[in-house]
Amino acid sequence: MKSIKNILSLLVIVTTLWSCADDEKNVNLNNVQAPSALAMAFDVTQDNTGLVTITPTAEGAVSFDIALGDGTAEAVELENGQNTSHTYAEGTYTVTATAYGITGLSTSLSQELVVSFQAPENLQVTVENDAAVSKQVNVTVTADFAITFDVYSGETGVTTPVTANIGETAIVQYTDAGIYDITMDVKGAAIQTTTYIEEDFEVTEILAPIAAAPTPPARQPEDVVSIYSDAYTNITLSELNPNWGQSTVLTEVQVEGNNTWFYSNLNYTGIVTDYGNPTDLSAKEFVHFDYWTPDATQLGLKIVNTSYADGDPLKEDIEIVDDIVIGEWRSVEIPLEDYTTDLSGVTQLLFDSMGSGTPIVYIDNLYFYKQPSNSTAQVINFESGYTLSSFDGGDISVIANPDTNGNSSGNVAQLVKGAGQPWAGSKITLDNPFDISNPVVTVKVWSPRVGLNLLMKFEDDVPWPNVTGSAEITATTTVANQWETLTFDHSGISSSIDWYNMVLIMDNGTQGDGSANYTIYLDDFTTSPALNFEPQYSELSSFDGGDISVITNPDTNGNSSGNVAQMVKGAGQPWAGSKITVPAPFSVTSTSTVTVKVWSPRVGLNLLMKFEDDVPWPNVTGSAEITATTTVANQWETLTFNHSGINESIDWYNMVLIMDNGTQGDGSANYTIYLDDITIN
Repeated sequence: MKSIKNILSLLVIVTTLWSCADDEKNVNLNNVQAPSALAMAFDVTQDNTGLVTITPTAEGAVSFDIALGDGTAEAVELENGQNTSHTYAEGTYTVTATAYGITGLSTSLSQELVVSFQAPENLQVTVENDAAVSKQVNVTVTADFAITFDVYSGETGVTTPVTANIGETAIVQYTDAGIYDITMDVKGAAIQTTTYIEEDFEVTEILAPIAAAPTPPARQPEDVVSIYSDAYTNITLSELNPNWGQSTVLTEVQVEGNNTWFYSNLNYTGIVTDYGNPTDLSAKEFVHFDYWTPDATQLGLKIVNTSYADGDPLKEDIEIVDDIVIGEWRSVEIPLEDYTTDLSGVTQLLFDSMGSGTPIVYIDNLYFYKQPSNSTAQVINFESGYTLSSFDGGDISVIANPDTNGNSSGNVAQLVKGAGQPWAGSKITLDNPFDISNPVVTVKVWSPRVGLNLLMKFEDDVPWPNVTGSAEITATTTVANQWETLTFDHSGISSSIDWYNMVLIMDNGTQGDGSANYTIYLDDFTTSPALNFEPQYSELSSFDGGDISVITNPDTNGNSSGNVAQMVKGAGQPWAGSKITVPAPFSVTSTSTVTVKVWSPRVGLNLLMKFEDDVPWPNVTGSAEITATTTVANQWETLTFNHSGINESIDWYNMVLIMDNGTQGDGSANYTIYLDDITIN
């Protein structure tokens, strides 16, 4: 049953018309992007004055221009986080917001603003459970002469509404599933409002994942022992969920085509490898698994060695997962040094709910591994060991380096795309398969323009059309007429295929001038061992209010690593530092660049990097501080630090990272960022 109550009110209706345009100003940074997710909120005072407050928001914006649309000559300039108020007469207006990023790139959005002194009419309300998030309800309201609406969930004890603009979606998160009366208070400029009640709505709980677990990275066969994963070759198991008196029921299901273990009623469950042929895990460093649960509060993994002599105690130990997360896939990495079990003869593994009930748990990608055996970077620098070929109008050849400023190599590859088609390809064939033990490939690129797309994929050596290829990864140039390092992340590439061919496609089909001809230069295709906190360090330390630690990756969207470094700057001072010390000196040279995957809660956060020797303070020798600045918020990006010119005669044992917000106006605020895959090229 639904009921609608109409009371006379003054409302302003907003119909959104989107238009986005990227403009270039005069500043360029690596990995630059124009602001995204630009939106404007209109808030009208409910007193019949027509006073409208305009609040723009965007990811990656540092400032805004607001064109009011009523004949006002000059746009209103706002800093990020500010708003502006303006009194409109009755009528229809087009208000335009332009968001500027830290580099000067911009994005624009126009919204129609209708100021009308009438009551809300023709309400259309959609209330539905979110398909992916458990106990989340999405509410959308459209109406004539309306601007915002408040949603009251009806949940006992919850009195604060969720507010959204007309036409947008209000997200309401419930604590418990059940039946609720949900009230929408539709508001405009008058004191009166229009109320809509969705009665007896059932809030549902999602009890199973709809997306597959994260794909593990490619690893060499000798570095991994896989118990259960589609990504690797699994060992043969003797028993699954043997009858040891448990309540657990095991079913294998498919989630997005990915085989997954589904444990219902889990109190504990066993996995037997082979009693007659125990599995030797003594050379491995970590155990990994991914879990998804709607209701578990504790989860432990026990490792058992039953291959003991008569009279010896059973060799077993259990480690418990910290901070269980509900309703999403989470990756767990446990150092094997945390176990007291003799890992030379493992025969059993057990998942255990630790007496906390009988929850539902999905498990995937259970495997043991060590860091890559090959710790030497593979570099294609066009000196030897390759064959070049081209297709679809492309042309690749080796020439003398035409620009040694920023890249002192003697030879580079010249890749030409002739006029007449939007893209053209070239291929580099190696004498031996490409080493993808680290799937992150960096390339030095010189381009005559910003925004040129370069695609990379790998292929085996089977003749066309039966060739097998990996996914195409795209990187985009951010500077013109100078060298920069682009990063291609091939995480998830198959390690079971010998990749002899690297295919490069220069693609300008989306640029508006795709048929134009371009020449770019390429050098130093590198797969470098990455410091990815799994671990390849001996010590983490902090100073001046900083704090660094290794945690489970809190955001696998864009970075599927299990572990990352968490770097915290507490409130009270504009900067704070952390240090990573390695057992052998960093392989940094006078031509090195360092790339780091960074997740930041804000745009414009400065991260400084330098290297130091191992001499105690205050006699320590340090390199120059290099600064990179975040350009996106709440997502992973790759920052580049150019350490060209560093002193090669010093053993650099320490990498110093400083989070510096002293120039941001809120430097004393506290921030937490995440770091991963620090790679020296």
